[in-house]
Amino acid sequence: MSSFLYRLGRAAARLRVLVVAVWVLVLAAAGGGAVAFNQGTDDTFSIPGSESQDALDHLGRVFPEVSGTSAQLVLVVPDGQKVDTAATRTAVNATVARIGEVDQVATVVNPFGSDVSGAVSEDGRAALIAVPMTVDVAQVEPSSKDDLTEIANDLASTVGGGAHVYTGGDAFADKVPKLSPTEGIGLGIALIVLLLMFRSMIAAVMPLLTAVLGVGIAVGLIYLATLAIPISSTAPMLAVMLGLAVGIDYALFLLSRHRDQLAEGLEVEESVARATATAGSAVIFAGLTVVIALLGLTIAGIPFLTTMGVAAAVAVAFAVAIAVTLIPALMSFAGDRLRPKTPKGAPKAQRRRRIRLPKPQIARAWVRTATKVPLLTVVITVVGLAACAIPAAELRLALPDNGSEEHGTPAQVTYEVVSEHFGPGYNGPLIVTADIIQSTDPVGLMNKLAAEIRTMPGVASVPLATPNPKGDTGIIQVVPTTAADSAETEDLVKRLRDQEQHFLDEYGTQTAVTGITAVGIDVSAKLGQALLPFGILVVGLSMVLLAMVFRSIWVPVKATFGYLLSVGAAFGATSFVFQQGHLAEQLHVAHTGSVISFLPIILMGVLFGLAMDYEVFLVSRIREDYVHHGDPQHAIESGFVSASRVVVAAALIMFAVFAAFVPEGSATIKPIAFSLAVGVFVDAFIVRMTLVPAVLALLGERAWGLPPKLDRALPVFDAEGDALVHELRLADWPGTDEAISARELSLEDDRGQPIYHDVEIHAPRGDTLVLHGYGSVGKTALLFTLAGRITKHKGDLKVLGRVLPQHSHALRREVHVIRCRDVTDPGAEAAAAIADGVGLVLLDDIDVVLRTDARDALRDVLARPGTASFVVSCQDPERIRDLLPATTQLFGLAPQPAEVH
Repeated sequence: MSSFLYRLGRAAARLRVLVVAVWVLVLAAAGGGAVAFNQGTDDTFSIPGSESQDALDHLGRVFPEVSGTSAQLVLVVPDGQKVDTAATRTAVNATVARIGEVDQVATVVNPFGSDVSGAVSEDGRAALIAVPMTVDVAQVEPSSKDDLTEIANDLASTVGGGAHVYTGGDAFADKVPKLSPTEGIGLGIALIVLLLMFRSMIAAVMPLLTAVLGVGIAVGLIYLATLAIPISSTAPMLAVMLGLAVGIDYALFLLSRHRDQLAEGLEVEESVARATATAGSAVIFAGLTVVIALLGLTIAGIPFLTTMGVAAAVAVAFAVAIAVTLIPALMSFAGDRLRPKTPKGAPKAQRRRRIRLPKPQIARAWVRTATKVPLLTVVITVVGLAACAIPAAELRLALPDNGSEEHGTPAQVTYEVVSEHFGPGYNGPLIVTADIIQSTDPVGLMNKLAAEIRTMPGVASVPLATPNPKGDTGIIQVVPTTAADSAETEDLVKRLRDQEQHFLDEYGTQTAVTGITAVGIDVSAKLGQALLPFGILVVGLSMVLLAMVFRSIWVPVKATFGYLLSVGAAFGATSFVFQQGHLAEQLHVAHTGSVISFLPIILMGVLFGLAMDYEVFLVSRIREDYVHHGDPQHAIESGFVSASRVVVAAALIMFAVFAAFVPEGSATIKPIAFSLAVGVFVDAFIVRMTLVPAVLALLGERAWGLPPKLDRALPVFDAEGDALVHELRLADWPGTDEAISARELSLEDDRGQPIYHDVEIHAPRGDTLVLHGYGSVGKTALLFTLAGRITKHKGDLKVLGRVLPQHSHALRREVHVIRCRDVTDPGAEAAAAIADGVGLVLLDDIDVVLRTDARDALRDVLARPGTASFVVSCQDPERIRDLLPATTQLFGLAPQPAEVH
């Protein structure tokens, strides 16, 4: 991958005008399409297959009057007066008639109707006019809301005497998140951090511009997708938040590597290509983990959550694509202006050498403190983060209601008025549906069911029990004594569902519990059930990915444990604020007691990707130093110091972007942004930069090792471009055009025993190389290594000009392997391969070919001058001397001693 990215970076630098033009056109197309064709967002939270959703869908067919959203008009008279007067009844009756003529209104519930109870408050000061509508909240026309508001104002004037009519309900809710100037503070902080890091306005502005571009494209495509599928309003906001954060960070990684290379004296184009290959590999790894985690949200099986995950994944994918294409193009445009300035007065020789930046003394002091007594650091960190996670035990999940709306909005004010005069349950009533098609007395049956439900614990009232006009389905409105997001209301739903068999046996009717409150409870329950399998998926994925990157067992274990600590601390902080109410006023939290039900699964998915990002960037530098010097303690300090500046900058930017969505964010986005901000801060500064060095110091050399069998089973994910560095180092080696060049080539078996050791070969093109030796000396293994079939070798190897193992797959098209034990005429097969353009033919066990005609055919093929190069293996070269041409090189292998490791 790093070789591909190297070529991509160089191409982007050379075609920079075309690259910029293409991305601008993509932005214009996505934005124009969204403006022209978007159908608006849909905040109908549904959970197919649940009892509440099935019942709600059924009501939409047989009782549409109660299946849509609803509005509320609450008439409140001053203290000391009563709402139930003759004049007021007359005014309300007239108002009910007017409301019934408003577009999209299904019916009106008169609080003074003979079949309605509980619509007048116990204190006698308030009357509640319920207005069921024919459409969902997303389809309510502004004109319908304006008409209801005007009617409410007229009712207040008619009643007079200081009366007030509050207009609210779900129909007046404004759950669509909106960007505010506060979010710009995050970008401002990001700009300051980038300026302090790069000391260059061009380098500081570049990540912001590209991040905004990527977010614009992603959001445009998300709104365009509303043509085909419903998308919640949270989806584009989540995409904006994540797209900005990762887009800035990914650009930061590439720019940082590019400027370091320019400081070393590298030419601009070459530096762009190398930065794209090395830092770009880490960006793709980090982006891939975030995308996989976000797509893993589909495991919950909830459509609106799936669309949110896909939308956010699209934003992250565009951030990655822009980082490895547009950023290289812009770096090429900037040219030498991104090269760090040489200090004034520096000699000319220093300008040709690496510009030495001041050593980060704070980072060095930090890592030395963390690793001085590593066990103490580990204990303090783990105990502290575990303590921070304690409030998470009280975290309750629920969908947002009107109590979470912004203070002063009609929906929020009406919510508070209803809670004050009627009780919190009136803001989240339940609906019990009954199949009454077999009944001869539908009204009587509904009254009997209502009477029994009124006696159940947790029921404040049953205001309405009525069959539909066809008399086949009835509904009972049940008002809990507690709020919709409380545990007591959840218990009431469970009790009502436990009575379903009783109602069937006693009355012969099938019942179900539904309504917005019941749907929210079912959504939260389903999401809670999905947390464990999703957590297993995330943890398992992180273990495998990190083992692939670092070729270690302990590094993935440590990284995953640290990730779980970060998640726990983020949950704890979120519960501390949004559940318990601490700092709620300072953070403008309108409603406490629960958090949005999909927060935990989104936090786990997003934080997983970001945590792996920091882990790779930090630990890869430590591992690189350890591989080169073999001193684990020195590697920790050196790697930490070299990576800390970029990790700190990236974490601060990510924290600032997330935190900026907290003060003025919507009820949906605010807790998500808060938990992500806390999670990023904890994971970057406490886990990765404190706990990780301490754990690595405790483990020492044991941190870096993978059982040989597992090492061979796991594919290699080159997240830091080591393969490209290796390839560039061998670019001019061996200096001549050879078919095969090998230096210090070694291969070990699963037990760590050498199969062959320190092989050095230089075979000119067109020549024949003979690998020989008696017994198990590794000649076949070496032959298959030269063919690119075995890739776990150590040392330097180039075959037909291609560096292995990086280009093993490409090489396989140019080589042909023949196992002479399995082929009757290897000479004919070799001739056919050469005719097809193969440049290297490898014949294993050529000395088993005994038939005269087969040997003659082999002799003819091997004797063809300059057509191809050959590698053959045998036990004794003397037995095949008659087959070999004059230009033959012999390479003997001896058995490896058992004690060699």
